Amino acid sequence: MVSTHPTGVQHSGSQYLPQRHDTSANPSPNQELLPLTARVHDRDLLEIGGCDVTTLVEQFGSPLYILDEETLRSACQQYRDAFKQYYKGESQVLYASKAWNCLAVCAIAASEGLGIDVVSGGELYTALQAGVSPQKIYLHGNNKSREELILAIESGVTVVADNWYELHTLVEIAQTDQAIRIMLRLTPGIECHTHEYIRTGHLDSKFGFDPNDLDEVFTFVSQQPALNCVGVHAHIGSQIFERQPHQDLAAVMVQWLRDARKYGLNITELNVGGGLGIKYIESDDPPSIEEWVKSICEVIQAACAAENLPLPKLLSEPGRSLIATACVTAYTIGSSKVIPEIRTYVAIDGGMSDNPRPITYQSVYRAVVANKMSSPLTQTVTIAGKHCESGDILIKNALLPKTEPGDILVVMGTGAYNYSMASNYNRLPRPAAVVVANGEANLILQRETYEDLIRQDRLPERLKK
Repeated sequence: MVSTHPTGVQHSGSQYLPQRHDTSANPSPNQELLPLTARVHDRDLLEIGGCDVTTLVEQFGSPLYILDEETLRSACQQYRDAFKQYYKGESQVLYASKAWNCLAVCAIAASEGLGIDVVSGGELYTALQAGVSPQKIYLHGNNKSREELILAIESGVTVVADNWYELHTLVEIAQTDQAIRIMLRLTPGIECHTHEYIRTGHLDSKFGFDPNDLDEVFTFVSQQPALNCVGVHAHIGSQIFERQPHQDLAAVMVQWLRDARKYGLNITELNVGGGLGIKYIESDDPPSIEEWVKSICEVIQAACAAENLPLPKLLSEPGRSLIATACVTAYTIGSSKVIPEIRTYVAIDGGMSDNPRPITYQSVYRAVVANKMSSPLTQTVTIAGKHCESGDILIKNALLPKTEPGDILVVMGTGAYNYSMASNYNRLPRPAAVVVANGEANLILQRETYEDLIRQDRLPERLKK
């Protein structure tokens, strides 16, 4: 929530629109601030997917998640096609659906040939209901319940085993007629320069087997006919811009492939995780999707050649870089408060319940006023949420045009970990979401009602009057 706006002359909200310097280029969505279809039409209103954002708010209310289908599909296609171009073996891109798991998002990703990475029984159930093939679903998690493991086994998905307790549980519940397809998650000991809470690759992590236990793990798995170990997995973090950590990871994982062969394990899949960052603010400079994929493929192929190993099926599981830029959140501006010579607060009709990342991770965002896209940015304001919490601040020191109650504020890059981490704090109903494409908007998440908020409540008879 720190002030991260560049100094100097500021223009208008239109400066955040995707830049088309080369009409033949295929822009990488993670390098843009707004969805690829964002435009300003002749009435100075922001348009996404051919739909006027202010009209969407009139129709569906606010706060409102607006998902641009073209941007999401473009990111899926760029990952899929880059692996096909740069990797000589088989590959499979998985959408890390913890970023935003719902029927429509899973269905779009699957329609582009992607598999789905899930981390709970609920995410697994959603992916299956969306029509995703079980053969393309991988279940992660550091403390999967027995019920979740049974659902995974019965559904025929791959289980990414995270620890000894899980391995023993899998052996206990395995059916004798068919081995359970598993991968092993290992902790590579590679640390990335990213937020501590989302850094998962270093040794001090709740995720994965310690690499020092590798011999013991491989020995155990090789002796269990109930387990069909097909691969290894590692993940080193999120919102990563550096290329070297992932290149180091790839080299380490090929060594694991080599070591597994000593135990008679036929490891045919290698999952390098995800973690490619996106552009939340002007100074962010992530590699493009193609650049990231190319570097991974080159290192894997070189390492396999050096070890005289056949190329494994190469998997990766991007989440944020697929979905984040494809979505914006539209709010309606309400009250304001001016504290002379200190700060001006502008309040919106949402906040930490629909986007908990600023208060949780000190994440920063950019915003525009959808109905004043060409107006000069003359105000520095703090955008406050409506919750009864002093820390419910969405953006500090945001540069905006002069605002009035009823203006539509649009916060960019909200596709990842916004809806998926949303809550009913202060008993606010969770927002609706629409997917937009070619001028058409379709509801993909219905807005919760007050009745929804109490649907699971139970009032004991003795408390009724």
